Amino acid sequence: MALTIAGIEINPKFTPTHDPDFAAASLFERAYLELSAKLGSEPLVLSLERTGGSVSRFETVVIPPAAGYIEATLLRIERIVKFLLWQRGGHTVYCGGPAVIGSHLAAQYSPSGERAFDYEFMTGVYEQPFAVKSCTAAEAPQAKETGIALGRHLDGCRVGFDLGASDRKASAVIDGEAVFSEEVVWDPRNATDPEYHYQGVMDSIRRAASHLPRLDAVGGSAAGVYINNRPRVASLYRGVPKDQFEAKIAPMFERMGKELGVPFEVVNDGEVTALAGSMSLGENPVLGLAFGSSLAAGYVNREGNITGWLNELAFVPVDYRPGAPKDEWSGDGGCGVQYFNQVGANRISTEAGITYAEGQPLPERLVELQKLMAAGNEVAAEVYDTIGIMLGYGIAHYANFYDLKNILVLGRVTTGKGGDILLDTAHKVLQAEFPELAAQISVALPDEKSRRVGQSIAAASLPALKA
Repeated sequence: MALTIAGIEINPKFTPTHDPDFAAASLFERAYLELSAKLGSEPLVLSLERTGGSVSRFETVVIPPAAGYIEATLLRIERIVKFLLWQRGGHTVYCGGPAVIGSHLAAQYSPSGERAFDYEFMTGVYEQPFAVKSCTAAEAPQAKETGIALGRHLDGCRVGFDLGASDRKASAVIDGEAVFSEEVVWDPRNATDPEYHYQGVMDSIRRAASHLPRLDAVGGSAAGVYINNRPRVASLYRGVPKDQFEAKIAPMFERMGKELGVPFEVVNDGEVTALAGSMSLGENPVLGLAFGSSLAAGYVNREGNITGWLNELAFVPVDYRPGAPKDEWSGDGGCGVQYFNQVGANRISTEAGITYAEGQPLPERLVELQKLMAAGNEVAAEVYDTIGIMLGYGIAHYANFYDLKNILVLGRVTTGKGGDILLDTAHKVLQAEFPELAAQISVALPDEKSRRVGQSIAAASLPALKA
């Protein structure tokens, strides 16, 4: 079924059964670039500056405004900037190209623009007002990327934990071998008392540590942005008042490390997802995707290091249709959080006609969906097939921004037979629509146990032991 977005026609070979209006960003990008090759093009460079002077640079071309298709051009570049901000982060975006594009971006990403949430988020992360600056392509700053070694310490007796929005996982690890793993249900996003978070995490650590002869180190992963073990922005703590966040949540993990008296390190859960993939595969680069309560992502480059990027792919757009499902936090439409996690599984399954008890939490609804899948329910299989089609097109879009070779997909949504259908369908989409990518990218699921607790095991390797 052909779809027309801002005057650009896309013709997908696969239509998601239970979300047929899905307009894949990867197909829009391909169609736009094919059109620009016919009409003529001019260069456009986007440079994103972060704290410490590091810079990411993205080069592309646009159809000259005088040649028409300005609506499509403005949509495309705004969506690319949105992707880059949540993939790589930045306090300043330099738009090197036609002035009309820079002006549009500055208006959108302002305190009064449609992307006011993104403006405030980036301002908070980098602790300076976010800005978009227009320049020529030649004036756009050159790339200055950094790489940081992460984890891979397997010696000693360790605890690793992973904090999600519906459960917290913890593992006890001795010399790289897990001797105990468990999941505990909790509800952090609705908790207003910082002590709920502190006591919950410490309970998981102590329960895991009770299976060790001694405790040498603790490593953790959690959704959000973490700098030097301090949470800066994270939806897990959205219920905590701002003053209490700064006073109690920001130093929480430092407090834990002092109380336990061992090396303690916590990082974004996506980074640990990628680390787990790199450690299990033994090769790089690796993009890790965790389909849990949200979509966690992380990236390990060809050198085996993390990049200092945000990699918050829950907030990057993969669907360009007008009126696409909106993220409840940012208010933006078509972003990964509505497709590749429990939210997406619930949205698509209810649209498919599967009914759940009123008020039933998303994790319990996912369990019901997986029971239907295990029983051979055809509609449940179609739900996973729908998500798989979207993932195939999503991976093709990720390839426009990442150097990809290995993609590891894990998390609660991938548990059971549905995960296999999801992955098989994604492979079919890549092979039919993007054969060159299918030939160079390996997309895999870990084994069943690692799908659910692999992150907490990898997290245990984060801290180096004291000399």
